[in-house]
Amino acid sequence: MGNQISVEAPFQRVISLVPSQTELLVDLIGADRVIGRTKFCIYPTQKVKQIQVVGGTKNFNFDKIAALNPDLIIGNKEENYREGIERLQEDYPVWMSDINDLEDSYEMITSLGALLGVADRADSLVENVKESMGAIKGKREGKVLYFIWQNPFIVAGKCTFIDFMLRFLGFSNTCIQMRYPEMDDYVLENLDPDYVFLSSEPFPFKQHHIHTFQALFPKAKVSLVDGEMFSWYGSRLLEAGKYFDGEFLSYDKP
Repeated sequence: MGNQISVEAPFQRVISLVPSQTELLVDLIGADRVIGRTKFCIYPTQKVKQIQVVGGTKNFNFDKIAALNPDLIIGNKEENYREGIERLQEDYPVWMSDINDLEDSYEMITSLGALLGVADRADSLVENVKESMGAIKGKREGKVLYFIWQNPFIVAGKCTFIDFMLRFLGFSNTCIQMRYPEMDDYVLENLDPDYVFLSSEPFPFKQHHIHTFQALFPKAKVSLVDGEMFSWYGSRLLEAGKYFDGEFLSYDKP
């Protein structure tokens, strides 16, 4: 956001406004130093229960945040809203990430490790993720249409972390539009994906949705996929490597 701040580290009272980064922080420094989270920050399941909820990713409760008196707040360009972040910056140090690919993820993890006094732990995590992800790079092929919402139909387009992950795996993204475009029936009818992925988040696609999309794309293989594996860019990347190297990659080509 073009801001520079000078602060003393490591920080002891941290609020995270991003689910994947909350999980990362708990893994790096434990839940005791993470004093605030959003209602969507639900992992690690047992450990986050002790962390105070301070609203959502796009509607912060400023009174609850003030009561917690944090010495660092961590956000993300895509997950959070600019007006809220700018308001928080008036009173607290706010560290923002902007994640477009794995290199951005690695930089985010190592930067937070340095800020929080756990650089060695963060560096080790990055090395383990690199090894895990390297094993699945370029293993797949085919055209994918990745749905994140229904009514209206919304898909993951270019310049998203999901698009990067698809290409990293070896797929090509059928959607050539930027970010998360809404797709009407006419546009969908003129696409010819090999695979249709129905994400588990933010819209919770279930088994019964497969029939709808199979009718739309009779030639494609329609599958439910774990959206966190495609879009979470913290310590969840360790699980993502295993996920993409397991059953996800074992289904037959259409």
